[in-house]
Amino acid sequence: MTTSLTLGEIAQQFALSLVLTDPADAARPITGVATLEAAGLGQISFFTNPRYRQAFEQTRAAAVVVASADSVACPVPALVSREPYADFARIAALFEPRETVVPGIHASAVIDPTAEVDASASIGPHCTVGPRSRIGAGAQIGPGCVIGADCVVGERSVLVARVTLVLRVRLGRRVLIHPGAVLGADGFGLAPSGGRWIKVPQLGGVVIGDDCEIGANSCIDRGALGDTVLEEDVRVDNLVQIAHNCEIGAHSALAGCVGIAGSTKLGRHVMVAGASGIAGHLSIPDRTVIQAMSMVTHTIHEPGAYASGSPLMDNRSWKRNMARLRHLDELYKRVVQLEKQLAATTAIPTDDGSPDR
Repeated sequence: MTTSLTLGEIAQQFALSLVLTDPADAARPITGVATLEAAGLGQISFFTNPRYRQAFEQTRAAAVVVASADSVACPVPALVSREPYADFARIAALFEPRETVVPGIHASAVIDPTAEVDASASIGPHCTVGPRSRIGAGAQIGPGCVIGADCVVGERSVLVARVTLVLRVRLGRRVLIHPGAVLGADGFGLAPSGGRWIKVPQLGGVVIGDDCEIGANSCIDRGALGDTVLEEDVRVDNLVQIAHNCEIGAHSALAGCVGIAGSTKLGRHVMVAGASGIAGHLSIPDRTVIQAMSMVTHTIHEPGAYASGSPLMDNRSWKRNMARLRHLDELYKRVVQLEKQLAATTAIPTDDGSPDR
């Protein structure tokens, strides 16, 4: 955690232009970050949303990270950025409290004799590391984590607490997994036979690319034959289900409570908003956006924004619309019949006696 930088030093560190009304402001110590409303003389804020323009114009922050077009209207020193929110996030990381991690294996941890743990890794209390698993340099395994057989935790990856890697899970470098997540559990593979279910063995694994983040209590199932794959820099929110043999392209983001059925492929830079469901064996192209509470039931061929959720309305209107919806099929049939009748009455005989509209 850094607390001793000045405003000028922060601007220099992140290659931001600093617009000042008083040159002395460059030497002002910066102690943290805050919202436009709450920020004080030692704190930096940001402005990107015009809904907060009033708060922007009245802020008392030490400086505000803004786009070039907004720097003129900034009432305090401005840090001019092409990506204000992203640069604010980088600045905020300077002030994020972090515990000092001591390398080593806690006395209560259980490590299989065939496992390999790098000397610079940290294994917390009540953890287990299974046969033939490898823990990379600088990795942090928090309290209560369970790492099964044949798993790999890449360099500087962090399992916060109570994370379970069941079997054949391979994490890349700098992967962050939040509490309660389960990776590598059985995929939901079932074959019907004689009115009963036959369990299909899940013989694959899970591969997570570099710089991915998996939210709390999310589940990523291992593949039936091949692997379930998340490419680099995929961000998964809390309570997300990714079924067996799915492939998620690099730099994609899945919000809370998203569910993706087996063998579906998402391209790169795909965004799926909260509580959306995606059926199995589908493909979604690069840079597609799925709006909240949508149900994707077919392959999408063209990138763009898609939605199917019902917007909120007052209860009386919703009940009235639902009552009308029950008669939709009947109404459709009546419209088709009326169109046929209208077509028949507007037909004009031609010289040879045939109808001509």
